[in-house]
Amino acid sequence: MTDRDAGLPGLHLALEADGDGAHPASWRHSGRLPGEVLGPRALREVVTAAESAGFGLVTFADSPLPPGEEGGPAGRLEAGTRAAYVSPLTDRIGLAPTLHVTTTEPFHLATQLASLDHASHGRGAWIVGAANDPDEAATVGEPVRSAAALVRETADVIDTARSLWDSWEDDAVIKDLATGRFLDADRVHPVDFEGPAFSVKGPLITPRPPQGQLVVLVPDALDADDRADVVLVSRPDLARIAERAAAAREAGAPLVFAEVEVVLDTDIPAADRLATLNQAAAWPETGRLRHVGPPEALAGLLHELSGLVDGVRLHPAVLAVDLPVLTERVLPALAGERPVPRAGDTLRDTLGLPRPANRFAAPAATNV
Repeated sequence: MTDRDAGLPGLHLALEADGDGAHPASWRHSGRLPGEVLGPRALREVVTAAESAGFGLVTFADSPLPPGEEGGPAGRLEAGTRAAYVSPLTDRIGLAPTLHVTTTEPFHLATQLASLDHASHGRGAWIVGAANDPDEAATVGEPVRSAAALVRETADVIDTARSLWDSWEDDAVIKDLATGRFLDADRVHPVDFEGPAFSVKGPLITPRPPQGQLVVLVPDALDADDRADVVLVSRPDLARIAERAAAAREAGAPLVFAEVEVVLDTDIPAADRLATLNQAAAWPETGRLRHVGPPEALAGLLHELSGLVDGVRLHPAVLAVDLPVLTERVLPALAGERPVPRAGDTLRDTLGLPRPANRFAAPAATNV
């Protein structure tokens, strides 16, 4: 699928909810003490506020290394654990942790994500990470990959995870009390993969996820557009976002989301807020589009983006400050222009993505 008919009309909205916000000095405006780790209560409040506001997806960044800002959090829970924690506390928002292909065993990665999809009743997703600097690689005793090797390993892990999610057919679990059979072994399939970076012997140890396949979101820098359900585009202006989105669709990506960092006016102008944050720690350029200004102007920008991409992932500079402005002044201005998730829907339902057929199942018979 390479056209806009791949998903539902309107602009899907996702929220990045890692830590205290996207700005490296965000912790200073969170009310926490220096070095204090973000607790479960704060995580719960952010995710439930995003769900109540109508965000379709919340994402959780992660790294093999602890956050490095001086005075910032001394550590954080792994992203998959955070997503699992909030799964029973929510009923309609999608949950997408970042798991890194370079530092996570692929079989364990696929199992953890399948378990998240079961726990959330079909709202699981995966942000594909590829941590690859020397300190990150050293956490698992691996060398830094070359650019070509990283592209190859990313593709291999995505393909292997998708095969593992299909290794149990949908009707493999039979629970036949009369015979004592829990599953039909003929509907559970081995997945044997051996590549230059890893090998896997399947099948998975969990049944097929409720969505069949979790929604896979891939940053555009990883060069895996053809394997993504959603490509995340990081470009600093609308023209380059449009160009990169067109390339992703041409490669076969069903959906494209733009990455947008936001600093919003409160009782203090956004520019002044950003200047104060930057005095404590400079916010490096990330390649993403960055909006600094009134919430009404952000609503206008999102309206413009709706003609270029299928969704936007917002990165608030300070969650405690910018998220309330988003929920109270930006999202209401987009009513009618964005799909709103419903209780009981899977994330694929919310995004308008079909549930994939199982690659190992025999095709259904067709009546003639």
